[in-house]
Amino acid sequence: MGTVAPTEKCRWLRGLMRCLFLAIIAFQLAACAAPSYYAQAISGHRELMRQRKDIAEILNSGSASPELALRLELALEIREFAVTQLHLPDTASFTQFVETGREAVTWNVVAAPEFSLTPKRWCFLVSGCVPYRGYFKLQDAEHFSARLAGAGFDTAVSPVVAYSTLGWFDDPLLDTMLQYGDEQLTAVIFHEMAHQQLYVSGDALFNESYASFVEETGLRLWLESSGRESRLPDWLKLQSAGAQFNALLQETQAKLAAIYASGQPEENLREAKSAAFENLRTDYRLLVAEQWDGHSYFAPLFARELNNASLALVNSYRGGSCAFAALYQEADRDMTRLQQLAAAKARLGKEQRRTWLDQPCEVIASGGDL
Repeated sequence: MGTVAPTEKCRWLRGLMRCLFLAIIAFQLAACAAPSYYAQAISGHRELMRQRKDIAEILNSGSASPELALRLELALEIREFAVTQLHLPDTASFTQFVETGREAVTWNVVAAPEFSLTPKRWCFLVSGCVPYRGYFKLQDAEHFSARLAGAGFDTAVSPVVAYSTLGWFDDPLLDTMLQYGDEQLTAVIFHEMAHQQLYVSGDALFNESYASFVEETGLRLWLESSGRESRLPDWLKLQSAGAQFNALLQETQAKLAAIYASGQPEENLREAKSAAFENLRTDYRLLVAEQWDGHSYFAPLFARELNNASLALVNSYRGGSCAFAALYQEADRDMTRLQQLAAAKARLGKEQRRTWLDQPCEVIASGGDL
């Protein structure tokens, strides 16, 4: 075998590691999934990677419609801001484009017992144990969801417009990410790049809290620094609605937890559970009418059955927001320093991380426990 030039050797090693990554997933059958699950995951991901086209080449060729060209140019601008201002990884992620022609790139299945808000977890070698299973085909997700429902679980199937390979691959920009406005596109790119920057295997609460904070803070900085300040009030209004909605969901979680811990007969538990979810719908309609000027920001959740699985991941995305907000203040609102402090938190033991994330905001504000 001849000598390989340093650059070529790096490419070869990276390609080998990618192949090993796929092989590890394929043969990790002793966890919680059958071979067919890994087969669909590998096949779906490889198909996405095969369809990638360089965004710069698309723009230079003039093959994109004017509307698509504007969105692709915006995506490159967003990615550059993420690298230079948020200090997220400077890889080839989001420099390529895939046109899937689909509503979602994957669909996540979440399951929880009939009388519990603790989601079922599935364990994988790279991502660790996570409270969902992802499928590239909706019918596969619905079939798996039906199997779990048949076993007595509450289930929910949710569309996903993007996912992160945590730096193992260069994640492409997907047309599923372009179906929303500029702010939502920015938020998704920041969120997925944040997962490449920092990810703790098996700790969904930490990972999603961190990525969500980078997403929200980064978006505000981007609007302010790119001459789009006029859009900030509408975005802040949406953020305020999100906080109110999250508080409503957490209130419902607390009611349900008390019901499930009451020790009542199952028939009584089902009746109380049904009433709690009906109250959630009523309270949501009041928010829309009285607080949000008729805007039903979170209508998709209420378009399907509400159950324990619908609420099981609420804290995974919002639970540690106050902790990271306080960490940002400790970093003097400097994103470079924030990344350093967040990485230090990631190195804490699991229980220490959870204690830090779960502290009330007023307690965290005085923290210095690195």
